[in-house]
Amino acid sequence: MTLFGDYRNRASQYITFIDSEFYPDYLDEAKTIYGSVIEQFAELADAASSSAELLVKIADRPNPSRTQLLRVFRKYVSPDTSVEMLKVKKKIPSIIEDYGHRFRDIEQVRENLSSRPNPDEALMAILMEYKSRGQKGYELTEAFFLWFEKSFGSEYLIVGPVRAGRDVMLDEVLENWETKTPADILISRTDGTPLVIGFARYDSDRGGAQEDDRTGGNRDKVTDLLRYADTYELPLKIFFLNDGPGLTLGSMWNDYAALENYGRGRVMVCTLKMLDQRFTRDWLEN
Repeated sequence: MTLFGDYRNRASQYITFIDSEFYPDYLDEAKTIYGSVIEQFAELADAASSSAELLVKIADRPNPSRTQLLRVFRKYVSPDTSVEMLKVKKKIPSIIEDYGHRFRDIEQVRENLSSRPNPDEALMAILMEYKSRGQKGYELTEAFFLWFEKSFGSEYLIVGPVRAGRDVMLDEVLENWETKTPADILISRTDGTPLVIGFARYDSDRGGAQEDDRTGGNRDKVTDLLRYADTYELPLKIFFLNDGPGLTLGSMWNDYAALENYGRGRVMVCTLKMLDQRFTRDWLEN
């Protein structure tokens, strides 16, 4: 069987390009989505006596407004705190205690808000980046699920978040798996025997330390899963669905090829365009 590394010299032919919007084409949409969010933020800032009180007021807002307001808060007031950190309402008091001394003063926030053009297209463009984050990954997994159902029909069972949704938690689907390990794909025989644990990622860009962390973490997953399969005598394999031009940057392609070799036939790395050639019934069952 052709290996992932064998495609290196033809990598660009096997990459799937999932379209991104061109700047400034999306600014009209950005104004519609985020114009009112920035106005709400300015109103809350005018009414707050401090930046900490501003955060409390935002936390009291219902979603989806709250999350969008938190993104503006992070830009204007507290770049130290991530939106994911700020989302948990019960943690707001401790965040203020730990990070509040680094919040920008509310008077400076108001001054900066008033100095910006209305509408603030620069900020809206930044916020649009949040809107599209993760969408390419969703499209990648959806394409795989559609391909799998067409190729294998009812021969096997496949579960996982087709787009957004809850990950497959390995401690819930593999008996005696002890750690809470998320995966994107679980393929089983119709009798419930697990055959493939899959992880999906679309890389528009990648490099440096992130690249090293990713491949190192994947090697650990392979080691743990193959040890588990050997312990319980399961025909379990590991599948990495990876795609996007980021695969061609730095050492990423070679790193994934080395990961596949490390798996000795029980690990496969594929882009969407390789599936027909490589992701076969023979690999699933042998």
